[in-house]
Parts: sequence; C-alpha cells; structure tokens
Amino acid sequence: MHFGRTATLVAALALAGCGGEPLRTGPIDPQTLRAVASVHVDPAAATAMLTAYRASHGLGPVWLDAALTAMAQRQADAMVAANALSHDVAGSFSARIEAARIDTPRSAENIGGGYYSTESAFTGWRNSPEHNANLLMPQATRFGIAIAKDARTRLRVYWAMEVAAAPEDPSGGPASLLSNSASVAASQ
Repeated sequence: MHFGRTATLVAALALAGCGGEPLRTGPIDPQTLRAVASVHVDPAAATAMLTAYRASHGLGPVWLDAALTAMAQRQADAMVAANALSHDVAGSFSARIEAARIDTPRSAENIGGGYYSTESAFTGWRNSPEHNANLLMPQATRFGIAIAKDARTRLRVYWAMEVAAAPEDPSGGPASLLSNSASVAASQ
C-alpha cells in the first residue's frame, strides 16, 4: 500500500514537471499587469530591425513570412500554456517545421522569455552565441516572430522567432517562395 502511494506521488510529480512551474496564485501587482499588457511585437519594426542587423554583417534582408509567424505564435502560446521556456514544449523543432509545411533546406528557432520589448528580445538573442548565429544565418530569407503573455507565468512574456532559408527548387531553377511542401529542418 505504501508503494502504491509513493508511485502515485512520483507519477503526479513527473506530470507536474512536464508542465513547467505552477502559475502564480493570488493578486498580481497592478504595475506588473500594466507592463505585461503593454508588451507587443510590431512585425514591421522586427523586420526592419533584423534586416538592419543582418545588413551590418553583410547579409541579405529577410521578409516576414505568414507561415513562420503562425508557427512562432503556436510555439509562444505553448510555452505560456506550459509556463516553460523550451524549444520542445510543442514538439521537436523538426516535427513542428514539417507539420507547418515549411519548405526550406535550413531553418532555426530563437525563443526567449521575460523581455518587455522587441528591442530587448533582440538584444538577448544577439548576446547569445547560438541565437545570434540564427539571426545571422547566411541562407535566411524569411522569418516569423510572435509573443504570448500571461502575468501569472514565471517569465510573463514568451517570445518565439522562426528563421528559414528560401525553399529548395528540385529542378535547379529559381526557388518559388510560395512553395508549401514539407522539409527537413536544422535548428539550434
């Protein structure tokens, strides 16, 4: 009987661990609520910011891609729901890029949490060698960016950015940027 209770407790703890930390309970400071509510991502500003950063390193521009933005939103929402900063909270990156039908020979993901502006998220990514490499991926031509917020979570604001190269063209000609076939992805 004692073993059964212990096994049940261990199973409950393991399941709780899958969801990240428990949400904050009780009242949340009104200033914090206002700060979280004010956080937003401006896609045009993010595009300009990423393109300018890439240009300062001799790299080409990127454009905002609706499919990558939707993928980023699903990842940000999953991190908020799980109260966990993780590349795998909504499934492996390669499985998610395939499920989103993103046609690309190379792609990557940056995630972050606790940033209250697009500028601070980009600063965090630039200061991380792995995330910075994704921002400066030479093959990148498109990206998507999104946030999800909940003041009761540990980091309150969760960011996701997907970066991808142009689709491969099997005929060897110019790639079509409207292609939607599945691909194998590489991520950091």
